[in-house]
Amino acid sequence: MTGKVTFEFPVISTLNFIVMKITGKTLIEMGYRPGKWFKEALIHANAEGLQGTALKTYLDNMQPEIIDPFEIPLDFHKNIKAETELETSNVNAVFRTMEVLMKTPTLVNGAVMPDACPTGAPGQIPVGGVVAAKNAIHPAMHSADICCSVMMTSFGFIDPKRVLDAAHSITHFGGGGRRDVFDFPVELENKIKGNDFLNTERGLSLAKTHLGTQGDGNHFLFIGISEQTGETVMVTHHGSRGFGAYLYKKGMAVAEGFRKIISPATLPKNAWIPYSEKEGKEYWDALQIIREWTKLNHAVLHQATCDGVGVEPTLRFWNEHNFVFKDGDLFYHAKGATPLDDKFVPDSYDGLRLIPLNMSEPVLVVRGETTENNLGFAPHGAGRNVSRSAHIRSKGDKTVAEVLAEETKGLDIRFFSGHPDISELPSAYKDANAVQAQMEEFGLGEVVDRIMPYGCIMAGDWQIDAPWRKRKRQKKDANS
Repeated sequence: MTGKVTFEFPVISTLNFIVMKITGKTLIEMGYRPGKWFKEALIHANAEGLQGTALKTYLDNMQPEIIDPFEIPLDFHKNIKAETELETSNVNAVFRTMEVLMKTPTLVNGAVMPDACPTGAPGQIPVGGVVAAKNAIHPAMHSADICCSVMMTSFGFIDPKRVLDAAHSITHFGGGGRRDVFDFPVELENKIKGNDFLNTERGLSLAKTHLGTQGDGNHFLFIGISEQTGETVMVTHHGSRGFGAYLYKKGMAVAEGFRKIISPATLPKNAWIPYSEKEGKEYWDALQIIREWTKLNHAVLHQATCDGVGVEPTLRFWNEHNFVFKDGDLFYHAKGATPLDDKFVPDSYDGLRLIPLNMSEPVLVVRGETTENNLGFAPHGAGRNVSRSAHIRSKGDKTVAEVLAEETKGLDIRFFSGHPDISELPSAYKDANAVQAQMEEFGLGEVVDRIMPYGCIMAGDWQIDAPWRKRKRQKKDANS
């Protein structure tokens, strides 16, 4: 046979074999909420060629469970009552913010203490607030001042002025770190380097340069006399400084990432890091490192003061009042509340805790136990009824010198910066006697000793001499 040979092939439709690539847009069009889980889901779905029912079943199993806030807030324990018109406004504001806060879906319990006062928008945990969250750590509920705490050292029978003078020459208040840095423990440095949240050049630098510093605000160095023993006692109050603030900032970013995926309706300030995740366990470990650093931060100042006056301490103990405490799968977030229960304080000394009030009042030494209404906590101080700026305005009819003389008579009160801060004077705080009466009424610890005030050092208004303000004054003087 001659001529061109042709072959006829049947036309087979290949439409049923075409697999379209699945993209993020595909998932969104199918009704799924975007998130980090998209990446893993897309890789698997495209590799396996999933379509139709098989694809939907896989995506339904892969997508994170959305956890919405409670419609009705959980009840919380109210260990506080108003005794004046000013207090009524403050207490009502505390209750309002707690009612919003208690809609957070991780929470199982909450309480407020007699020193409670709101801070921030409704829904943000107030100072003097305690909440228990299940398998969740909320960075904003411990705030940037992680592990704000108090430590006491008893110096024996020694002139309190000698101790105050020695402490004044050693401590450091105000912004930034110190140039004369303390020796840093190698073991602690290795722990920092072994934690993903803290292991950066910036983190380690803050840990080293801020060691032995006390910051500003209501942080203090207090000298007094034990009512029980007559010994001179030093109490310091401060947190983890820039090192803790560094962790807080990173923790909030991680928590926000989780919030967008698993609980977008939760307020951003109440975002959390699930303890079940790797990040949650790493963050918990970072908090323990911050706790160890903060205890050391107190201890170096106390020991240097002991060395300065040539005595050995007869007693020393400490406790946090701004931290996260773990009990099984519950994480107790105390935003200014003193843990009474020893299960919260692994290095407890005979169950004793410290509760300062104000510079003209004693520091209370207390002991207590968990009850249904206190959740294992007590107040951390006297608290405020009005803001710092409102208090300063209320003293506008007097000079700073007049207010200072009136409120600190008989006491050796010093401001490290040389500029008094009247927003830290006794009248800026709630009535100390009322706080103690409510502690007794609500079963918030038993007072076993009082450290009677001799003197105190605080930062004062250190920002008056801040570099930017100095430059502004110089520029003004040059143009005048």
